[in-house]
Amino acid sequence: MAPRRSKGAGAFPKAVEGPAPKRPDPAALYAALDLGTNSCRMLIAQPKGSGFHVVDSFSKSVQLGTGLEKSGNLSGGSMTRTVQALRICQQKLKKHKVRNMRLVATEACRRAKNAHVFIDRVRRETGLRLEIIEPEQEARLAVVSCAPLVSTKTEQLLVVDIGGGSTELVWIDLASVPKRDRPSAIMRLHTGFNQTDNPFPVAKVVDWISVPLGVATLRDHFSDVEDDAARFALMSWFFEENLNDFAPYRDLQAHDRFQIVGTSGTVTTVAASHLGLRRYDRTKVDGLRMTSEQIDKVIRGYLDLGPSGRRADPRIGQDRQALIMSGSAILQALMRLWPTDRLSVADRGLREGLLYAQMSAHGVLEDGAF
Repeated sequence: MAPRRSKGAGAFPKAVEGPAPKRPDPAALYAALDLGTNSCRMLIAQPKGSGFHVVDSFSKSVQLGTGLEKSGNLSGGSMTRTVQALRICQQKLKKHKVRNMRLVATEACRRAKNAHVFIDRVRRETGLRLEIIEPEQEARLAVVSCAPLVSTKTEQLLVVDIGGGSTELVWIDLASVPKRDRPSAIMRLHTGFNQTDNPFPVAKVVDWISVPLGVATLRDHFSDVEDDAARFALMSWFFEENLNDFAPYRDLQAHDRFQIVGTSGTVTTVAASHLGLRRYDRTKVDGLRMTSEQIDKVIRGYLDLGPSGRRADPRIGQDRQALIMSGSAILQALMRLWPTDRLSVADRGLREGLLYAQMSAHGVLEDGAF
């Protein structure tokens, strides 16, 4: 049956006149750029209530750290690719006339012997001034970005940020903070992990660590192992071995007041695969809780696919397929160690933390639930 045509469907619509949408005031815009070992990502946003509204964004796999593990230097090709991406970021910043911004580089630039050459080249060719931040600041900002996902029931929190060149883990004790104040107490950690002088309820950082192994660097460690399953097992074991100095969990029994929040492309990809998404949907992934059994099932599926199957899987994507097994090895090791069988998925990270920190410092965020 042919669809019915509504009455008047053939008439010309009347013009509706109204004010054109206002462009955001440049003074109210904030930008955050995260240049990691594998990706270059940027957000431009304006404050909205206790959060923010994204005005523009950029994300590209630049593989800045390619070859860094062997040479100790950023390669010419990697630097050129990254500068080209940063030019696009500079054009977006100029288009929106953004005045408030933080543009940071992380593990690849921390480790590269020629990082200063790259930073100078970026400034010379794009006008952007990149700031190389230390691991503690990177960890703090990752924690801040996840504050909205922390349950008010949570007393012990572990935030895990799996990057391209490093993985940050922060263990936080919230037991002495009133339930309704817990997200705000986490947000205040952007000023530092030591909060002894803070007049507000304090989120206590029990321990934190930055492991110099991320999805790219861990993959490069075992690139000579041909067997797919053996390489995965070795990566997971090796990452766990590097956590020996981070042990606040050893005497803690499993309980429902412990929460892990994981933020990374690996975590969101595993979540999307679990949901069976053919097209990525942030609204379905961000805040999702997964069990260890569900995570293991997805990872076993990746192993069954093999390298060629993973390359063809639309849930993984071309940019992620080369790194998904090293990221999965990290994720599986973490879920083996901690006293919980659930993980909260965060589609957020350093960029969001940078935005929250800037807006909080300027006093433009409203108090209240995130």
